[in-house]
Amino acid sequence: MNRTRVIARAVDVTRSYTLGTETVMALNGISMDIYEGEYLSIMGPSGSGKSTFFNMIGALDIPTSGTIEFMGADLFSLPEARQAWIRCNKIGYIFQTFNLVMVMSALENVALPLILRGDEPEAASKRAAEVLDHVGLSDRLHHLPDQLSGGQRQRVAIARALANAPAVILADEPTGNLDKATGAEIIELLKRLQIENHATIITATHDVKMLDISDRIAWIRDGKLERLEDRANVQIHMGGLGDAH
Repeated sequence: MNRTRVIARAVDVTRSYTLGTETVMALNGISMDIYEGEYLSIMGPSGSGKSTFFNMIGALDIPTSGTIEFMGADLFSLPEARQAWIRCNKIGYIFQTFNLVMVMSALENVALPLILRGDEPEAASKRAAEVLDHVGLSDRLHHLPDQLSGGQRQRVAIARALANAPAVILADEPTGNLDKATGAEIIELLKRLQIENHATIITATHDVKMLDISDRIAWIRDGKLERLEDRANVQIHMGGLGDAH
């Protein structure tokens, strides 16, 4: 982690929604710096606002007020085309439900976002094969998602996130649909990729095991940043989230 360089910054971010006659504050004044090369875990109970904040950093949702800076630019003051370019070229997304195209092979799933951003198909396929090999799937290039295990599908999703050599990888509950052993493998893989690729990894998670490989942990509750701690200062007991303090 490079604490001298801020790669993303939230400044007094709020996000409200209107449900009928009621206004719900999903985020209520969150400010936070995220450093280049760190592994940041965002923790909180369901409905706490952690996924909303996660989506703000990834330019998938727009704040009601406040600012999100990404690599020195005020993200939501940029033209939509520039925001789309950042999403395609600087951020990699990993989702709990994998979000793979079921009629496409592993290779085609990973190559697809590269082709959509304008890469030549041959170059995109070559890059896709490289990153699939990097996550241990060189023997599954032409398998469809329903021919892969849950852990293998998540590895395809991780390879897809890596394909554009992103500065930031956003992982939303990456172990949520996996059994304990497979989830542990994915956690180890993400940590290895952080080290080898020098990427910033931000994960929204309920998985206490994820905390052990984090550099810092952001605890969000009721739309507010409750605390932000270095991993070394957090005691984790595997009995459950409530035991981490």
